[in-house]
Amino acid sequence: MMIMKNLVNFFGVFISVFVFSQTRSVKKLPVKSVQKSQVKKTVQTKPNPDLVLLNEDIPVLIPKKKNGNFGYINQKGKFIIQPDYHIAVFFAEDCNLLNSPNEKARKFGTEDYATVEKEKISYRIDKSGKRVYQYKDSDLAKCKSEFKQQLFHAYVLNGFYGIIEDARFKNAADYKDYQIYPQYQYLHILEGDDLTDPMIIALHNDKFGIIDVNNRIIVPFEYEDIKRNFSWKLGKMFEVSKDGIHYYYIDADNKAY
Repeated sequence: MMIMKNLVNFFGVFISVFVFSQTRSVKKLPVKSVQKSQVKKTVQTKPNPDLVLLNEDIPVLIPKKKNGNFGYINQKGKFIIQPDYHIAVFFAEDCNLLNSPNEKARKFGTEDYATVEKEKISYRIDKSGKRVYQYKDSDLAKCKSEFKQQLFHAYVLNGFYGIIEDARFKNAADYKDYQIYPQYQYLHILEGDDLTDPMIIALHNDKFGIIDVNNRIIVPFEYEDIKRNFSWKLGKMFEVSKDGIHYYYIDADNKAY
């Protein structure tokens, strides 16, 4: 999941004039006055009070759909960036821009910016909602992604889904070889940063929820659908729906945003 630091610079101007003559008398030269325009004023950037951080595990700004378009709300549910986009994703790195052949475009690939799309044109915006970059094919590089082998996989037995750990699974007939014995209508392991403790979308009694590899319920089985996307990896959130039409984000405590 970001804290802004204020830097304050201090500038001082010291002017001393010493005049030494070979005669007995020492003449004092007047000290030149410093014009106000010559003194650089320090500007303090005040933190945005709307970018509240109530939960450190999730992003400070969360995509939210309203009237058919996406914007961004803060953790209190207030729209900070108005819904004006057909697509809006979490503020996160874009490796295509981070490795861009255009050096000036690389800075827009950091997690300080988010990718949005309006009228089939893609932009990067900052946390104030300002469009700071428009995507160009010539600026995009190939992502240098490191492949990470998953430790766990879904396993189907007699029409039911369970979870196995590849390193120790040997005998499908042995109950003890399963991490989670097949008992669900459906399971899908979400991509995340922690391969040892992935989040798993599960279907039980025709309702979706989230479990972990120890079969502990993280999100109750009360949803019509949970999207299989990168929302957990990028924002530690799940995109859910109770009617299969209207989707919104929840955190790991099942709090809706």
